[in-house]
Amino acid sequence: MPRTAPRICPLCEATCGLTLTIEGTTVTGARGDRDDVFSRGFVCPKGAAFGALDSDPDRLRAPLVRRDGRLRETGWKEAYDTIAAAVPALVQEHGAQSVAVVLGNPNVHTMAGALYPPLLVQALGTRNLFTASTLDQMPKHVSSGLLFGDPFAIPVPDLDRTDFLLLLGANPLESNGSLCTAPDFPGRLKALRARGGTLVVVDPRRTRTARLADRHLAPRPGSDALLLAALAHALVAERLTDPGALTEHLEGLGELTEALARFTPEAVAPACDLTAAEIRSLARELAAAPTAAVYGRIGSCTVEYGTLASWLVDVLNILTGNLDRPGGALFPLPAAGPRPRPAGPGKGFALGRWHSRVGGHPEAKSELPMVSLAEEIDTPGEGRVRALIAIAANPVLSAPDGRRLDAALAGLDFMVSVDPYLNETSRHAHVVLPPPPPSQSAHHDFALNGLAVRNQVRYTRAAVPLEEGRMDECEIHARLVLAVSAAHATAEPPAVDDKAIRATLAKETADRNSPLHGADPVRLASLLFGENGPERRLDLMLRLGPYGDHFGVLGQAEAPAGGGVEAGLGLERLLAHPHGIDLGPLRPRLPGVLRTRSGRIELLPEPIAAELPRLRAALAERPAALVLVGRRHLRSNNSWLHNVPALVGGSNRCTLQVHPEDAARLGLADGGRARITADGGSLDVPVEVTDTIRTGVVSLPHGWGHDRAGTRLSVAATDPGANVNQLLDGTRLDPLSGTAVLNGFPVELAPLS
Repeated sequence: MPRTAPRICPLCEATCGLTLTIEGTTVTGARGDRDDVFSRGFVCPKGAAFGALDSDPDRLRAPLVRRDGRLRETGWKEAYDTIAAAVPALVQEHGAQSVAVVLGNPNVHTMAGALYPPLLVQALGTRNLFTASTLDQMPKHVSSGLLFGDPFAIPVPDLDRTDFLLLLGANPLESNGSLCTAPDFPGRLKALRARGGTLVVVDPRRTRTARLADRHLAPRPGSDALLLAALAHALVAERLTDPGALTEHLEGLGELTEALARFTPEAVAPACDLTAAEIRSLARELAAAPTAAVYGRIGSCTVEYGTLASWLVDVLNILTGNLDRPGGALFPLPAAGPRPRPAGPGKGFALGRWHSRVGGHPEAKSELPMVSLAEEIDTPGEGRVRALIAIAANPVLSAPDGRRLDAALAGLDFMVSVDPYLNETSRHAHVVLPPPPPSQSAHHDFALNGLAVRNQVRYTRAAVPLEEGRMDECEIHARLVLAVSAAHATAEPPAVDDKAIRATLAKETADRNSPLHGADPVRLASLLFGENGPERRLDLMLRLGPYGDHFGVLGQAEAPAGGGVEAGLGLERLLAHPHGIDLGPLRPRLPGVLRTRSGRIELLPEPIAAELPRLRAALAERPAALVLVGRRHLRSNNSWLHNVPALVGGSNRCTLQVHPEDAARLGLADGGRARITADGGSLDVPVEVTDTIRTGVVSLPHGWGHDRAGTRLSVAATDPGANVNQLLDGTRLDPLSGTAVLNGFPVELAPLS
């Protein structure tokens, strides 16, 4: 008989609740969970295809080890013995920096990816950490670190209560939202308009989100920071600023006003290809709205001035008094996050504490730019990266100049890949460790709940028992930590979790501000609930968190009234609520979130001030005749899902979108082919002529290029598409964050017969 089981969807940032239909051990269907406290039954095509992804015949079912130049199936023991023999020896001979770690964005969608990579990096002692953040959201981390002292203090728009929403470079009707965890983003935007609110979308394409908007502005790509600076200037010049309750927490308001003096709407309008009147009108509407929120995403992050644009998004929210205000942009309070600390000066946030060996790129948030990975491998000299551990990462497709990285990976002394597929990156590995299908894994969203538009907490255990011969994903990671730290032969995976628990409790009981100060950490550890190490760690985080029971020392610390947690939160209580626990709407949290050295919001940090002259110089630059932007597909997520038949085809195609006027000027025909050329080389691509994109701009989606030999992606290989990132050579970066410029870069286009 079929049965059902709840499961949080791991396929995008919306984190929707699913109800899986299971026959035996096979997921035969997936629908939205109507009882889920957050998503209330919403599901997108990706979630509906959960079963097809789960049972994909191309998923690896056993570890692979390279012998005589070929990857062959083996047992788990040989796989870890191989790692334990290679990695510690390389570190011993060449030093800790000879090993690099690469983390792909699927890590934030798994419990294992949240719990173990920090322990892995610590065990290796390496500073060579590269993640998908520098291909995506690192500018927001840097701007938040500089403004608030904490790179994870990212305010999100209060979608359900705002009266005015300004979206820049975001297409949540296709992406389901990003750095803003919101199931049913389309429904929330429609509800905004239904209650009389206003939606304004800034995007060079007339996306599905733009078509829903009250107003759509289509400026020149890459000009987001200039537009935002002009909006801030207009607010100040017309005396429309009103920080309100924020005023006492602001540092540098006068200096900010002076720094923005040259960014008048008239000066900025030509660079944006908008009129000064349009800019002033938007500033006035933003100031006049009862509540408002400004939100920028991938299109405003992965550009030349991504950190400045991310900073100015929050500057606008601050100047209008909408930061930390219901209906504006607020800081979520995740259940498994840290307990709020007393307000006051903190350590602050620093950039460039170390630099990459070859290019001298500064670190940001303990990470180096992904674009520098290839040169760290293929450039000889002391400190060269000789070994790589890639976890849920496919940088050959997702990073610029994949050809160079492809060749560099082939020259590594040793490589480990934790990946369910043999893809464009993992095919180079000496050992591949495949995690089980998602139905066989437990799930809690550690990172994404810190970006949620409503405070809630959910946890689902594995819906299907672990298949014989498989290894739990958390155990895969724990054993990897042991293997690289030379403890492979002397310890078992629970020791990794126990060590992490001891370290957390030792810090907590030594903290004079903690309710557990002076308590016995050994006794507290014995009280933890859970079937395994990961569950005990989750229980610890929940109990120490803002809604936790603190082992009976405190009740609710900060849970909203009516939140449904009568006596404090822990895993045992959470398991009694299989569809989650609602913890209420977002609430003001300032000044408690501030960790700057001044204890205030530092409006004009020195790195930002030093970058503004470069932005001013852009006002005099002659724009390129043709630039490229990416685009999102609802049935895709980067390069992950192109091997699921139900999620490819239709609108999910790798075509170059061109405006009819540009097509006529260049001699391009709809359905024909064109050669597109940029810094990194050329691609031959099919042309799609459409008036949904503005003139002077073309669009090619990200995540395609499944045409390399040695992969096992049978569906993706039938329609491989072109890798847009191969148009880039990695030299275009946002200097503050090290983020690759993936949008708004110049290209040339010519027809192919």
